[in-house]
Amino acid sequence: MSGNKTARPGDLAVPFRLPLLIMGFISLAAGVGAGLLRLGWDVPFPPAELALLHGPLMLSGFLGTVIGLERAVALGRRWAYTGPLLTGLGGLGILFGLPQSAGAVAMVCGSIVLLAGSVLIVRRQRELFTVTMALGAASWLAGNLLWLSGSPQPAVVALWANFLILTIAGERLELSRFLPPSPVARQVFKAILAMLLAGSAMVLMSMGTHLYGAGLLALALWLLRQDIARRTVKERGLTRFIAVCLLSGYAWLAVGGLTLLASGGLAGAAYDAVLHAILIGFVFSMVFGHAPIIFPSVVRVKMPYHWTFYLPLLALHASLIVRLCGGALELHDLRSLGGLLNAVALALFILSTVGSVIRGKSQKQSVRS
Repeated sequence: MSGNKTARPGDLAVPFRLPLLIMGFISLAAGVGAGLLRLGWDVPFPPAELALLHGPLMLSGFLGTVIGLERAVALGRRWAYTGPLLTGLGGLGILFGLPQSAGAVAMVCGSIVLLAGSVLIVRRQRELFTVTMALGAASWLAGNLLWLSGSPQPAVVALWANFLILTIAGERLELSRFLPPSPVARQVFKAILAMLLAGSAMVLMSMGTHLYGAGLLALALWLLRQDIARRTVKERGLTRFIAVCLLSGYAWLAVGGLTLLASGGLAGAAYDAVLHAILIGFVFSMVFGHAPIIFPSVVRVKMPYHWTFYLPLLALHASLIVRLCGGALELHDLRSLGGLLNAVALALFILSTVGSVIRGKSQKQSVRS
């Protein structure tokens, strides 16, 4: 792609991608607000009746839209952008009063598009990492279909989590070509995939949580051992920052697996601890680390590294520790405070991202002048 507004033939130009990204971030804001409502905070946005839709807004409305947009850019085909368009519209529909089923249908259709794109990638390049990401997309579609059919969120949340976990694992496996895992390590990875897929399916039947927890812990240990971040963390600047995000995220994934193994079920305080260790600690550490790469590729802006990138990451980890300690000690006020600080960390991330884009534009103008 050349320039900021042009696109290669068959792709979507940058100005048309921006609304998709904006819709995703609206769902993020609504999802964070819904989470605060569930914790007892009196926030003006979104409406109180959306408190129970915190998960779908975050998982499908925001993360599904952003991942779908990233995948569409990689494919370079306009039809692929209908995926993030549908999930973004699904989030907006829920937010602005459409029936939950209408939003769920849009999200199901968006996940079908992502799966179709993932299958196309597998056909082009039949590798373990492409299959892993396709299995993540299939898990997301299965979770959305079950949610649409009336299954409670706790029953399908493992399938939704698989979408994010396998997408991230597949992307890291792709980069492991620079430090290829041994044949034995690849077989271990396949066994871990089987554990996660089987465990998430068994969670639907109120069983299999130990298997799923073991799969989460095993994947965390595998990534900590195999990921090139173990070496790049010794570098400087953006390279080190990304590595710190990755390694700390893997640690949170391990916490989620250990908590699930110790509790033996997704209920009560364990439910909150496991989900947020994975979806806040692991997933958003990955989001923070990959943002300086993803945003420039999607919307063609520069995001020069600055040491302040670490501030949202530190706030994220500190807030999650407060939240999990509050849950473990059965101190609701402390857990609620941790949730509020989670939101502050995400706000700091958005401010840091905007600030980096502004610096990038200023540097570009200085070079031109």
